[in-house]
Amino acid sequence: MAPQGPEVGGQMTWARRSGSSLANDEDSRMGVIRAEEAVRLGEQNDRAVLTVAGHSSDSRECAELLAMLGLDAGRRRHKTA
Repeated sequence: MAPQGPEVGGQMTWARRSGSSLANDEDSRMGVIRAEEAVRLGEQNDRAVLTVAGHSSDSRECAELLAMLGLDAGRRRHKTA
């Protein structure tokens, strides 16, 4: 009867499973999704900052509203065309 399992000829052998490449593919996809979500949240933050700034009567009020809403005006990125 042929030996079964990881032990062959008295030595342990380690086999690579194709599942590890599937896990890497999944990690890669999740990384892309996280990056896309970070961009989307940044754009949403930018729009919210602009909206608050447009409705504020002065810079002090704008800063207070941004702080109350947890928005970060420093995160705003300038888009290049």
